[in-house]
Amino acid sequence: MEAPLQTEMVELVPNGKHLEGLLPVAPPTAGGQRVEGPGRSCVEGEGFLPKSPSKEPHFTDFEGKTSFGMSVFNLSNAIMGSGILGLAYAMANTGIILFLFLLTAVALLSSYSIHLLLKSSGIVGIRAYEQLGYRAFGTPGKLAAALAITLQNIGAMSSYLYIIKSELPLVIQTFLNLEDRTSDWYMNGNYLVILVSVVVILPLALMRQLGYLGYSSGFSLSCMMFFLIAVIYKKFHVPCPLSPNVGNMTSNVSLMEIDKDEAGLQAKTEARAFCTPSYFTLNTQTAYTIPIMAFAFVCHPEVLPIYTELKDPSKRKMQRISNLSIAVMYVMYFLAALFGYLTFYDGVESELLHTYSKVDPFDVLILCVRVAVLTAVTLTVPIVLFPVRRALQQMLFPDREFSWLRHVLIAVGLLTCINLLVIFAPNILGIFGVIGATSAPCLIFIFPAIFYFRIIPTEKEPARSTPKILALCFAALGILLMTMSLSFIIMDWVSGTSRHGGSH
Repeated sequence: MEAPLQTEMVELVPNGKHLEGLLPVAPPTAGGQRVEGPGRSCVEGEGFLPKSPSKEPHFTDFEGKTSFGMSVFNLSNAIMGSGILGLAYAMANTGIILFLFLLTAVALLSSYSIHLLLKSSGIVGIRAYEQLGYRAFGTPGKLAAALAITLQNIGAMSSYLYIIKSELPLVIQTFLNLEDRTSDWYMNGNYLVILVSVVVILPLALMRQLGYLGYSSGFSLSCMMFFLIAVIYKKFHVPCPLSPNVGNMTSNVSLMEIDKDEAGLQAKTEARAFCTPSYFTLNTQTAYTIPIMAFAFVCHPEVLPIYTELKDPSKRKMQRISNLSIAVMYVMYFLAALFGYLTFYDGVESELLHTYSKVDPFDVLILCVRVAVLTAVTLTVPIVLFPVRRALQQMLFPDREFSWLRHVLIAVGLLTCINLLVIFAPNILGIFGVIGATSAPCLIFIFPAIFYFRIIPTEKEPARSTPKILALCFAALGILLMTMSLSFIIMDWVSGTSRHGGSH
């Protein structure tokens, strides 16, 4: 018989019931804290697993039901997002070799940080990011983790909705075969993003079981695979440089044959220079590259909830799911960036799909790609909203049982705030840069490392042991990355403002 649901879907052991064989747990004396018993209602204890396995049934009607494949779909969908649209621009500002090195480094470091999270959760039997923060540093640790998750995922959802705002009017314009955008409400991105939020995103966000979103996640990944195939296909069908550029190069050429020959040679030389890939580049825009890539691999708030719902869970199995998801996204990211860059070279924009409108605004394939990307990012928003809702409940309502009214109001409030942010945000690059440079390093580098250092008992790993020293170096790398990225972005903004002010 199914046990009644008592709390939010990602909370653990809310009513004290046990899940047999859920996770190999170290002795309860680790770290000097006792595991909470069934009778306790303290919210900080609800993330702990019981002292010993029990023969009782699953503690909710959906825990432990999600298959390996569905978990890969959900985690891959959490990783994949609008970041893929900015990677070609990132490659244009780093060069192919430097981009590949940075992307590989971030992917490996992301996998390592998931390893730290899983090992920490295995020691104390916690599968909630905020509760790991509480276990390591008490209430300040829980609040810091919840705040970082909230900022990060609000930034992610904002970037997804920004794509809907910018791309959906173009799709409608192409469908209606209009040369210019009209003033009708259905051509206004602000109205459309609100409409999509209410009609599509909100109903999915109100679901209580993350596992049920595995089907929509699989469909979302299929849409992005179609996007990747189209980007590769277009590389071999878009001229370089674009035809209008060639026309401009030769428009003022004299009719004399010798001049035409010289102009043609000059045009070819310029085209060859423009259409030559760069392997290593450093400029002011390079500062955005690492935050964009770090933002593209953030899935850490979703790892533990997905682990919670995994069928026959183990740390080894969840690590395999994480590694496979990161590997799939790594390949997709690199191919999309490479072929997007090799199509437009330095002419690529910070949002790749906009660049294709230079070729043919009414291209049917690009229209289908736009629809696919819109579908993918729309279906990703509910996945990302779940950890934010849990984080807010941990901060604002830590001792309350589940309430449908609160569940709905938080979702509506979040979507309302994010819609306002998207409507007034300057551009997608600003969202990627600022959020990626602050919360992403915390969630990927700093928090997993310091949680690991504090939670793993010294009897098992002394403070000077190699794993803990590596964890501290990992945290230092995150702090360095955050500081450098923020300083570069601020310097870029200041120089841009001064140039803008000097032009008036």
